[in-house]
Amino acid sequence: MNPASENLADYLVSDPIVDWKTPEVRQVALDLTRLISSEVDKARCLYEWVRDTIPHTNDAGLDVVTCTASEVLRHGTGVCFSKSHLLAALLRAVNIPAGFCYQVLRLNPPVDNELVLHGFNGIYLASLGRWVRVDARGNTGGVNAQFSLDREQLAFAMEPAAGEFIYDTIFAAPVSNVVNRLKKHDSRRELWLDLPKALDNI
Repeated sequence: MNPASENLADYLVSDPIVDWKTPEVRQVALDLTRLISSEVDKARCLYEWVRDTIPHTNDAGLDVVTCTASEVLRHGTGVCFSKSHLLAALLRAVNIPAGFCYQVLRLNPPVDNELVLHGFNGIYLASLGRWVRVDARGNTGGVNAQFSLDREQLAFAMEPAAGEFIYDTIFAAPVSNVVNRLKKHDSRRELWLDLPKALDNI
């Protein structure tokens, strides 16, 4: 794992997408972690809340497209990228640095070996002095992603022979080609036809 910035403050920023200073986002983070003292336990709590409480839009059969953390919270749903924006915002609201990771996967079910981009999070745990990666996509259809400090357990296993891989970089902000598509489409069905296949300019 390779953070894009060595400055952890960059992973605590509130911006138009990771808008953790929005009162409702900040309040959810504080309410969920109010009785938790351990940094690791706070991170685990927030991760599991986003994973389990905010359904993936496709799993829920919804057609709305959310992008910002506050939109995901308001609508109660998001695709993988959007859920990663909310998780990062909640973590940053309690002073835990969080960034963005991306994975290239085959479509499921496979269609002519077509690849698609998938998004999740990197979290810096100061008490451990290291980054961990977690995927809050949602455990449905056989997915079993977990918050694990010992063995990384993301939503999707990789098949390198099929062209699947994870970008090593942990980005401090969501990448532009992801944000642009989320902002461009009002319908999840339309978004599904225009998902990014890879990261631009990497």
